[in-house]
Amino acid sequence: MVRNISAPRGFSRGRIFFERLVREAVESLPGELKSQLKNVAIIIEEDPPAYPTEKGDQEQELLGLYHGIMRKDRGFWYGNVLPDRIVIYRKPLERISSSLHDLRENVRQTVAHEIGHYFGFDEEELQRLEEENL
Repeated sequence: MVRNISAPRGFSRGRIFFERLVREAVESLPGELKSQLKNVAIIIEEDPPAYPTEKGDQEQELLGLYHGIMRKDRGFWYGNVLPDRIVIYRKPLERISSSLHDLRENVRQTVAHEIGHYFGFDEEELQRLEEENL
């Protein structure tokens, strides 16, 4: 998930608190979705890797990233593979948040967005769903 940067704000309560927010976000998912999460690890990293960016990307923060084989693409052959990974980037989420409420909501949205990729939704579908739920 990528979010545009506006004015630098920033809110942090530390890594352990952030980990708790990520767990809360996963626990807040509907039961039918949680029960379908198989062979996926949710990992917290401080910052995304420094990749060369295209012109215009300097105004965006990478908040999370899904790595793996989407559920909709798994066939009979799927097995004995390493877990998919959902990476949540702590510092960018803290940088775009101005309060505890903002941080909690940004973490929840990012976790839900990356889990959406796990289930096979592309960026356009996720954008539409996020707009409908706002």
